[in-house]
Amino acid sequence: MTGHGRPLGTRMWAAAVLLAGAACSAQAQLTVVVAVEPTAKKAAHTIVRSAAESGLSRAAGQPVTVTASEDLADVMRATRSAGFDVFIGPAQVAASALQRGYELVGATQKSDRYLLVAVPQVESVAAMQGRRLYLPQQDSVYTYMARGLLNEAGLSLQSLRSVQYEKFPQAGLTALTLSTADATVVREDEWAEWSAAHPKAAHVLATSQPVPGGFSVVVRKDLPADTRGKLAQWFGTASSGAGLAAVAVRPDPGEYRRVAELGLFTPVSLPGVNRVSAKEAQDLLARGAVLVDTRTEKEYKAKRIRGAVLAAYVEKSLKDVAFNAAQDDFQSLDKLTQLDKAKPVIFACNGAECWKSYKAAKVAASRGFTSVHWLRGGLPEWDAQGLPTEGG
Repeated sequence: MTGHGRPLGTRMWAAAVLLAGAACSAQAQLTVVVAVEPTAKKAAHTIVRSAAESGLSRAAGQPVTVTASEDLADVMRATRSAGFDVFIGPAQVAASALQRGYELVGATQKSDRYLLVAVPQVESVAAMQGRRLYLPQQDSVYTYMARGLLNEAGLSLQSLRSVQYEKFPQAGLTALTLSTADATVVREDEWAEWSAAHPKAAHVLATSQPVPGGFSVVVRKDLPADTRGKLAQWFGTASSGAGLAAVAVRPDPGEYRRVAELGLFTPVSLPGVNRVSAKEAQDLLARGAVLVDTRTEKEYKAKRIRGAVLAAYVEKSLKDVAFNAAQDDFQSLDKLTQLDKAKPVIFACNGAECWKSYKAAKVAASRGFTSVHWLRGGLPEWDAQGLPTEGG
């Protein structure tokens, strides 16, 4: 993605205020983020940021800034805290935002299925135990699909002998022929072309449900209806002038729900830890338990469960039941003077697809805390129950 002569970096650009005239400058500024799928940089580079900003500003009748990021972990966190008015990104980004007060405008390409394919010696998904898997980068939709397809068979990425992360998904098929990998994940159309040219070189182990293709666009539901309508019209008819394909496909909402659930959600239970509801957490708090909020400081300050203490930590390990805790920084947890290993402690974050509280609860239990509780539904469940919050 280019704009003002600057190439897209690996970090978010700071949003710059458009000088759209005295009348517009007094209005609220809308914020848009383009989440760049690691495997789809070529498509993202066609988008001209300056043209997108000016086009959207004219359509909405107010200033609009466009930011881009290749850090999908940061973008996913932003979907949970409503960090932008509009998200443009792959299916997993839209799927997360649609559960957080956003509505779907549409997608730029038709839906597709993803296939877990393997060499003939691997007869089933279960037989992937101890095998080698080739995947594009960790935050790509291919990796989300792989995690979900493995989870369905009771495996995780940690069950494998090795996972090789590279830039190009199609190269995984070449890795099978070179015997440098035992399996990979590809789109159905990629597989159809390759398998016709390489009969019997590999076979399909599992197939995903349809996944929205290209870029998906979602907007905040609490924007004025007129503004949402104008934005949707621009994405559907005029966005090509900014290098973004027209948002002409309306995938079934169920496709996004399945993406959100496929390999993203935390398990429903955690051995050695008591999973609690929001009401149960409230009762524990009333009896002297400490509730630890593991989200970012920004999220904590904006809105939190009343009485929660902050223990934000840097999460670098995979979102997986077999995550490596040594890759995460739990110093903030160590510094909480309120914690007593003999007394109840509750961990919470941004809901069922947020792994921070899951990981912190598991680490606490491994460190000798005897009464560890996990509010899997986090702040969203607490808020939905009308329980007291603070901050903002």
